[in-house]
Amino acid sequence: MRWERVQQQQQLQQGVAIEELNGPGKRWGHTCNSIKGGRFLYVFGGYGKDNCQTNQVHVFDTVNQTWSQPMLNGTLPVPRDSHSCTNVGENLYVFGGTDGTNPLKDLRILDTSSHTWISPNVRGDGPDAREGHSASLVGKRLFIFGGCGKSSDISHEIYYNDLYILNTETFVWKKAITTGTPPSARDSHSCSSWRDKIIVIGGEDGHDYYLSDVYILDTETLVWKELNTSGQKLPPRAGHSTVSFGKNLFVFGGFTDAQNLYDDLHMLDVETGIWTMVMTTGDGPSARFSVAGDCLDPLKGGVLVFIGGCNKSLEALEDMYYLYTGLTTVQDEWRLEKLSLKKQLKLKCQEQNLSSSFHEKVLARIDTNSDFHHTLLSYAQPGRENSPLNQTQCHHGKKTFQAKVTESLSHGYTIETIVDGKLLHGILFSNKPSSPQIVSHKNRRKRESAEIGFVLNGDYNSNPKTSKSLNQGAVENIQPDNTHGMDSTAQKLKTEAAAVPDLKNLASSNAHMPHEAECLLQMLVLEKL
Repeated sequence: MRWERVQQQQQLQQGVAIEELNGPGKRWGHTCNSIKGGRFLYVFGGYGKDNCQTNQVHVFDTVNQTWSQPMLNGTLPVPRDSHSCTNVGENLYVFGGTDGTNPLKDLRILDTSSHTWISPNVRGDGPDAREGHSASLVGKRLFIFGGCGKSSDISHEIYYNDLYILNTETFVWKKAITTGTPPSARDSHSCSSWRDKIIVIGGEDGHDYYLSDVYILDTETLVWKELNTSGQKLPPRAGHSTVSFGKNLFVFGGFTDAQNLYDDLHMLDVETGIWTMVMTTGDGPSARFSVAGDCLDPLKGGVLVFIGGCNKSLEALEDMYYLYTGLTTVQDEWRLEKLSLKKQLKLKCQEQNLSSSFHEKVLARIDTNSDFHHTLLSYAQPGRENSPLNQTQCHHGKKTFQAKVTESLSHGYTIETIVDGKLLHGILFSNKPSSPQIVSHKNRRKRESAEIGFVLNGDYNSNPKTSKSLNQGAVENIQPDNTHGMDSTAQKLKTEAAAVPDLKNLASSNAHMPHEAECLLQMLVLEKL
């Protein structure tokens, strides 16, 4: 893995280079959150500039490498540091922190689409004022854990290990009643989410002990358990930054006292519980704590970002670094997992090709006079009447849908459709030869079609020959623009999804496609994340 210091582009004003417009400057105890798939990085709050807390928002454009300071609407939050800031869609949920004198307990929301601060009307049993806590989102629920506050007489600090849940749709707080083995009370720890779990790492307890333990909460059952880890274990620390990337959690920096700061990088595989001390190349950040970090994937594949922090002289820092992990994206990991489904389909199709009951089949009826409909015969239920594909049905986990034929090929058809609001492309393969020339290759074609099945969005079979043939133009992988929304093709398809498509553009009035095409008995529908 490789570190790289981010060189920010300077802007010109009247032909003279000027400092980046309104960059955040030196600070620690701030937060940074990436939105729009890593295109923009929002930095909020922290301590350092003018030796006080701030409530400013700075935005880094990761494509143009430039900073900006947007004009904000609404009532600005109190300046703070040591707060939490969590992505909920394109909104940023800021909770708690300290104003330098007292801990805070307010919840503020920044709508990044309009740069408007919102003060939601929350109800229920919410957390006490605190700083150094952690927050993580699972589904529509925001989890707040731990942190440090003050007693009622403000004479001493209180360390928490309680857990609160905010429903981000109803804005109702609830104090969670958990079971199992919970983490001890702590602050300056980290908390990350993975699937339906949240993972707490390290921190400092109320007795000035530094921790390296790992706890996992099942957010469905609210059961805590300590994760038994192995490998090159993380040394005890607090004030570190943890950035999640799929099942891997990257821990950077932290401290055990003012003179013992870390500049090491550790990675925890949540599935296996194995720690790895990562050996890196390049110019990496110096030892520090209270550094902010996030993941810029998928725009910058496998890239993490870290900014600012505090050094051993208790001076705020302003440098910014990319960490190139070289790992596959979360979406690619998802696709690899789904290849196992395709292998199962391949075996099933091969078994069906060897079966003597091949008389039950899928028929694709295509008329070139603008009338277009598909019919599906269910091999699982002999004698079942035909079911139109433009009527959504689910039998044994299958989904039927209407698709638009975009091109006629010698071995089938390319199609496109909208499933659950997502644009999908694919190929419908035919087992019936379309010319005498192909008859000699009938057995090979049957094997290939059985192996391929139904392919959508570039999720190909692992067979290298099959993948190569598909990559030569059989399937075009088109994804919606993460920054500006769905492209024009997707928008058009979305409006036509429920309508019968016009096929006049597929062939001239004198051209004719095969009236019937014998197709595979099953079609595997793969949806994008």
